[in-house]
Amino acid sequence: MKKKGKSTFSKIIAWLHLWPSIVAGLILVFVSLTGTIIVYGDEIMQWSAGKEALYVKPEGKPLKIDEITSIHKEKFPGESFSYIIVDKDPTKSWIINSANLKNRKLTLIYINPYTGEILKQDKTIGFFYIMAHVHSNLLMGKTGGWIVAISTIVFVLSTLTGLVLWWPKKWTKATRDSSFKIKWKARFKRLNYDLHNVFGFYSAIICFLLGMTGLLIFFSPLMKGTISLFGGEGKMWFYTLQDYPRDQEATKDMAYYDTNELIQKAFDLHPDKKIIRIWTYNYDNVSIYPFFLGTNAGLKSEEGKEALYFDKFTGQIVNDGHKQKIYDKVDNLVWQIHMGQWWGQLGKFSTFLAGLIATTLPITGFLVWWGRRKKKSKTKN
Repeated sequence: MKKKGKSTFSKIIAWLHLWPSIVAGLILVFVSLTGTIIVYGDEIMQWSAGKEALYVKPEGKPLKIDEITSIHKEKFPGESFSYIIVDKDPTKSWIINSANLKNRKLTLIYINPYTGEILKQDKTIGFFYIMAHVHSNLLMGKTGGWIVAISTIVFVLSTLTGLVLWWPKKWTKATRDSSFKIKWKARFKRLNYDLHNVFGFYSAIICFLLGMTGLLIFFSPLMKGTISLFGGEGKMWFYTLQDYPRDQEATKDMAYYDTNELIQKAFDLHPDKKIIRIWTYNYDNVSIYPFFLGTNAGLKSEEGKEALYFDKFTGQIVNDGHKQKIYDKVDNLVWQIHMGQWWGQLGKFSTFLAGLIATTLPITGFLVWWGRRKKKSKTKN
């Protein structure tokens, strides 16, 4: 009796899973590996800073943000002050994100908020800055961004087709074991297949989310459409700043509102939050402070984010529309998922494991294909 061949659907799924992944495989290894390295970037930077830079002795009221910006200008001339992270814990130092625009180097500056003493300038963030750009565009600008985006589409497609191929035709004890368990003592060929098939299944949901959030970040219209589905509408903080330019003539004799009062007000409004990222980009030319509160601050997002925008001179909250708040939360959630900053350390560890598996999948998949190719070649001969 003639053996029944694969259906057309099965052949299409197999082709879509194999060939686009073969072409994009090397790119996906680099993208997955660099993304995995970034996951624990926050913890590595804290370790690099050391306790002496992270903790201070409270001494009266903290300095105002404009006083800290002045200290930064004096101590680090020519560097741009992007944001400062303020901790609710009075024994914690404040962290300045500082960029040298000439050599495009990033550093984190740990400052005593009570005395203005520079505790440490740490360069570790520069490594993660490079990793982030390898991850997003292979250090090749727009062209590299498109290469990564197309490869990510392949990654998402291979995740979905992989699930279809993984699904057994019949559920028996044997198929359950082969689908959910790895035969660690098997020969290399079988072990490699299990690593690809079983680990691929266990990491599929997170891999799919990492791929989709990456596409949302790259394709702005897709991000905008997703935010709209949740009822959000607005702008990123960077573009919001442009809507609030400072009237230099009208405010030349006006003092900045006491930022310590604004910080206290922000924590009073959201008592469950532990940090505030205060954006100071283009500080002297805009009239608002973007305050991003959260339980934790990552490289690109805040966990449990709440956004507040304060007028620098009156202390009044501006840009507080309901749709803008949804915009900020959905945009931040996409970054949280992509960076592994969800569900605390469990979410981060899960993302890290999924990233490691994603790094190996193109390699184990290639070896599965190469082994079958050699087998077919021997059969023909």
